[in-house]
Amino acid sequence: MLDQASREQLKTVFTDLDSTYRFIIEAEGHPAKAELIELLQDVASTSEKLSIQELPAKGLQFRIEKDGSVLPVIFKGIPGGHEFTTLILMVLHADGKGKWPDKAIENRIKALNGPIRLTSYLSQSCVNCPDVVQALNQMALIHPDFEHIMVEGTHFQEEVQARQIQGVPAVFAGDDLLHVGKADLSVLLDELEEHFGFRKSENTETKEYDVTIIGGGPAGAAAAIYTARKGLKTAILAERVGGQVNETKGIENMISIPYTEGPQLAADLFKHLEAYPIDILENRRAEQIQKGDRISIDIKGGERIRTGALIAATGAKWRQLGIPGEKENIGRGVAYCPHCDGPFYQGKPVVVVGGGNSGVEAAIDLAGICSSVTLIEFLDQLKADDVLIKKLYSLENATVKLHTQAIKILDSGSKVTGIQVKDRASGEETVVSADGIFVQIGLMPNSAPFADLLTLNERGEIVVDDHCRTGTERLYAAGDVTNVPYKQIIISMGQGATAGLSVFEDFARGIIDVLPR
Repeated sequence: MLDQASREQLKTVFTDLDSTYRFIIEAEGHPAKAELIELLQDVASTSEKLSIQELPAKGLQFRIEKDGSVLPVIFKGIPGGHEFTTLILMVLHADGKGKWPDKAIENRIKALNGPIRLTSYLSQSCVNCPDVVQALNQMALIHPDFEHIMVEGTHFQEEVQARQIQGVPAVFAGDDLLHVGKADLSVLLDELEEHFGFRKSENTETKEYDVTIIGGGPAGAAAAIYTARKGLKTAILAERVGGQVNETKGIENMISIPYTEGPQLAADLFKHLEAYPIDILENRRAEQIQKGDRISIDIKGGERIRTGALIAATGAKWRQLGIPGEKENIGRGVAYCPHCDGPFYQGKPVVVVGGGNSGVEAAIDLAGICSSVTLIEFLDQLKADDVLIKKLYSLENATVKLHTQAIKILDSGSKVTGIQVKDRASGEETVVSADGIFVQIGLMPNSAPFADLLTLNERGEIVVDDHCRTGTERLYAAGDVTNVPYKQIIISMGQGATAGLSVFEDFARGIIDVLPR
């Protein structure tokens, strides 16, 4: 099943394994048994520390045994596609290798009230599923009473239908739907704390920096690199390095780089940050920011930062419609990622809300697998590039409704049945029947943590001058969270550099005091 090149690569990956691992397979009588065994045999053949064992039990699943002890993760199905990486990382993480949460985040995970029993449903084609299941796998390895079952839905359609799953990844705690869609470890940890409860941490550690950047996207990374290069003691606090970039597919407008992809660019940003003495505090969220003789940042979990200067580089997030039926039906027919959730609507009618590039691209992609696609646009014309608009109008199963407002998402009590819309010219309200509603209406700045400290414009963006100064001494902002025109990666990087240089200039002018060296 694995080609020779993949085998050779895995041999290198597994060269330094310290423990021994056995794949315990339970697939007696299942028609896909041979496929699962072949895949795991191929993986095991790449290291003397790996082996397989078959048990005479029905199903299509396997566990991993480390030095004779069974790990708290169960794989149901065949981990192909994007989930093959999850399998490899599970072994590496169990061996203490690879990227790992730092001590403060480990303590938050261990403080969760157990027992925790989670089941995640995923698809091999889902680009967001690996991040969720890998984060939960790591939590299971860290927490003393945590089990995670990951189910690749191809061979478990009855189970998927019984739970009425229409979006992945879908994470259940018993019968409770805990999470649907993309998320990083910090988001999942927040949700687990809310659902299971936790013991309050005694960690009240305070760290001191010259400058702290909140946000790990292109703007935040550039700002941190520039301040570190100027000799300032720098920390970058982020839910995830890369930010929104992690969710971007092809990137073709990074000057000098004809083509890259979001996850690769995010990895490159992280690597560049690691080349400097920057404290990278991932999986963190600022709860409170106070300005005094120094700026104090309280972080969820008990940590605190005191910093001379602060750069807000928190970027933006996908905008929601904010209409009745939207939040209630996330994962039950309301979706934000056509690449991940589109396959659930094969042969079914869907609606796309939004006529910009992302909306029109989503409609084009979905038209290839869905019975029909109706695109709804609030304005009287589409805002996408001409080439995309022409392609959309050429599709026989695509319909465009302009000057139309989404009013309410309708459901049967268990899944979406359609969307109520209003013609903005006539005022007439109608219903478009659909099994899925894909929301693609752009981004909203993540400026809420700074609303009481900084001036925001009518769009919620932080107002900055040409030097990324906010008008409030020692506070700066850069990237998509600001009022800078044109939300582009390369522009965010430039703004991050500008903010970093402005901070250094203000240190040099004595406006901000440098920490004792």
